[in-house]
Amino acid sequence: MTVRILLCDDHAVVRAGLRALLASAPGIEVVGEAGSGEEAVAMAAKLAPDVVLMDLQLGPGIDGVEATRRIASPEVRVLVLTTYDTDADVTRAVDAGATGYLLKAERPEELFAAIHAAAEGRRALSRAVPQHRAPALTHRELDILGQLARGLGNREIARALFISEATVKTHLGRIYAKLGVDTRAGAVAVAKEQRLLP
Repeated sequence: MTVRILLCDDHAVVRAGLRALLASAPGIEVVGEAGSGEEAVAMAAKLAPDVVLMDLQLGPGIDGVEATRRIASPEVRVLVLTTYDTDADVTRAVDAGATGYLLKAERPEELFAAIHAAAEGRRALSRAVPQHRAPALTHRELDILGQLARGLGNREIARALFISEATVKTHLGRIYAKLGVDTRAGAVAVAKEQRLLP
């Protein structure tokens, strides 16, 4: 399967370099280039790429984090490619929906692998970035996690939070995905490990 890529970087030279590099990679095709966050949002809607390679600092207008928030979906993954590796930058990007976070100093093979991983919906983090970070849970997800930790079942959680059982199940699915687990016990264990529970 060929992964269709949209490049977003405010430096034309960087975009040209990435385009040339990606042209040498099997199974990857660059379908468009954007020089600003606004342009990336518009082009992502029009071209429906599999992956958007997104820089964080984009000059005037919306930054890479806001562009990621507007673009990221199960159909269009966003892979951040930047020179910034602070915890705050990584957290903001992942919270905005980025599937991966790579530094521009990575080797080309790492970039190619990350693109394919992102296209499949798998997390791709640079080795320089702490690997244990999970996307932030919403207030409602934290509420449900707290009830899980008390040993409540779906029906009791629904009653306690005045929501339907179906809504509880939906939130549980998101919690499991964010924490990388597939059981209630696993969710509680990881939440305790990451100090998400009081």
